[in-house]
Amino acid sequence: MPKATSASGSGARSALRRNQACRSCRKRKLKCDAARPHCGTCVKHWQSLISVPAPVGYAHPVEPQCVYDPVDGLTLSPETDPIEKIRLLEEEVSKLRIQLQEQNIPAHSPGPSMSRRHSYGLCRPGSTATSPGSDSQMPVPGSKLFAYNPGDVSGLHHLNFRQDGLAMNMQCTAVADVHSELIHTGWNTDLPEPHVLDHYIETFFRCDPCGPRILHRPSFFAAMCLHPRDPAFPHSAILHAICASASRWSSRNVAMQPDGSRKDEFAEYHASKTRKYIDRTMATGADIFQVVQACIILSWYFYQEGRWVEAWVFAGFQTRVAIPLRLNYPGTFCAHGGALTAGYLPPPRDFRDLETRRRTWWMSIVFDRIVAAGGWTHSIDERDIGTELPLRGEDFDAEHLIPNNPQDMSTEDFFITHLPKYTDSFLLFIKAIMMFGRVTDYNVRSKLRTSTLPKKYQDPFALPGFKELDSLVHRSFLENLPHSHRFNIGVTDVLANGPLVDTDLYMVHVIPYAASITLHNLYLDLNDVHRLSTTRCIEAAQAILSAYYMLSATSLDTTRLHPFITICWYLAAVVQVQVCKHFIEMGDRVREAQVWGEINVLRQAMLNYGSRSPIGTRQEGLLRGLMKEAVRLSSQKQPLEVGLPLYPFSHATLFADPTLPYCDAPVAPLPNPSIPEHHEATFYESTVGVEAADQLPLPSIYVGTSMVAGNLQGDAPPRSSDFLAWDNNSGR
Repeated sequence: MPKATSASGSGARSALRRNQACRSCRKRKLKCDAARPHCGTCVKHWQSLISVPAPVGYAHPVEPQCVYDPVDGLTLSPETDPIEKIRLLEEEVSKLRIQLQEQNIPAHSPGPSMSRRHSYGLCRPGSTATSPGSDSQMPVPGSKLFAYNPGDVSGLHHLNFRQDGLAMNMQCTAVADVHSELIHTGWNTDLPEPHVLDHYIETFFRCDPCGPRILHRPSFFAAMCLHPRDPAFPHSAILHAICASASRWSSRNVAMQPDGSRKDEFAEYHASKTRKYIDRTMATGADIFQVVQACIILSWYFYQEGRWVEAWVFAGFQTRVAIPLRLNYPGTFCAHGGALTAGYLPPPRDFRDLETRRRTWWMSIVFDRIVAAGGWTHSIDERDIGTELPLRGEDFDAEHLIPNNPQDMSTEDFFITHLPKYTDSFLLFIKAIMMFGRVTDYNVRSKLRTSTLPKKYQDPFALPGFKELDSLVHRSFLENLPHSHRFNIGVTDVLANGPLVDTDLYMVHVIPYAASITLHNLYLDLNDVHRLSTTRCIEAAQAILSAYYMLSATSLDTTRLHPFITICWYLAAVVQVQVCKHFIEMGDRVREAQVWGEINVLRQAMLNYGSRSPIGTRQEGLLRGLMKEAVRLSSQKQPLEVGLPLYPFSHATLFADPTLPYCDAPVAPLPNPSIPEHHEATFYESTVGVEAADQLPLPSIYVGTSMVAGNLQGDAPPRSSDFLAWDNNSGR
């Protein structure tokens, strides 16, 4: 029986029981401290052993030879790390909890169950277990915890401030108790109150057109039902970014700026908290993937706010960080390379983890292409993108175990081949954005390779690669869309809930025209009626305007569209400004008034969008800067007045009714939403594609486009039946 060790220092170590010492110490009859995984005696013996070079043909052991007897049936091998084993067990428990929560949450449930807050002893302020219907709530001054009714998007829930000092003191004490309870349960008090956070998460997934793509909605809601200290609980950086983005749709503490823009203090607070997590990760590398996801969500927030510098900085950050994570490799993982080039992340754990990484990567690439729309070089060249396209959204949400998408950027006919099992509106949106990015690359690299800017009289089709790119942008992409997507602009009429819009599909039909303007605008020459670049730009501008007419004819909220739509409207308006200046120089007031009206329609669209997302207001401000010369030269009385009526300045097109123009006014009428769906097919069959350059026929829907090209040098004034009129065969 080993003797008990003598007391020393602050306390004595208890004597070891029988067989607690390691086998090596018992065999050599040495004192053992029973430390795990290796006792101190064996460690000293091993260190003295390896300090001497090993004889020829003999290799020293890589670790101390210290083995213990089994304890209560559990065998502890020397290579077992107890801390690592505990971590693995915690991950397994968290995974099982999420699966259990997913099974308990109904498929139609819009968000996390409120009852899960009480599972760890958390109650709403002003409510108790005996009075669940109580609504008396009061925020603590200066606290980040808000007592807020999720159904009230205008501000705080009604507060009853009683003058009675005792009642006020009781309310403050109750809220303070809740605050203490939140801290005790591990809740991050920088976040909103749990039920308020639930409201913002639901709003984010329901309304935001960008950020939710990178998150697995069912598992995210299930993870929100876990204890805040659970390792699988969503990262605070992601939750702060969600609050900042969702505040756009459920605003509070909003102040209007002198320039007409809005400042959301609630959103700014959570954006600053997200940035702190990003800064910490940049310094330590902790939780890097989750913070990259939060960065992507926050980047879209900055973009919708029109904060270009921050959007560009974050675009570069998230794409460059994704490279050492190896998200740009097939399967989002690479096992090749040494210690300096190995991936920072381990291989994906399961299907959900793999698809989440894919979507995170592609959303960072999409954002990089969008912020470079002004003519900037992309952070990642498309030749360095090896990741396959993501799966359909329905397969991702349901976790259907299907093979990886066989398409990537190196796939032949990437933009015109769409596999049915791997195609939905989001995947088509990714392809449309990548096509727009290819146009940006072409323009940027063309300028880098030449010492002089392109001339308007230059034939761009003689430049290398221009004809092929024009064919893809103007014709091939739209003509090869799947039938179910080609003749559907994304607006559906649901009788029960009213019309709905698929913002991704809507953008798929608009982005090619914006790309066409970007490609041809340098060569736009309104003095040459036979110039194909002129025709392309005017066609594209009219197509973007017509798409807006179709959407404005419904009751849909245009502020729910993707923020890139404001750039498309801006590009169309730039073309119209050039056409307007040409008519001013010609002295054609009738057609000048018509184009002014169309410009103001696009300005009104931007301002409406800017009522919720400041990017619309900022783009409209940029457009007004381009219009200064046209306004100075115009003979119209109020060319920049926006509102109803849209054309108050025009003597020839003055409205008699606030909403409807005269029947003989040369304006493009709004579409009739009662037209059957087969007319939609006729519309798109007439708008998709243009014949070869030597034939030069224009789509029948844009009869007015041919009139613009044919009358730029001014003959007879146009009539309502032939100038920008809808083709009778199209049903519009």
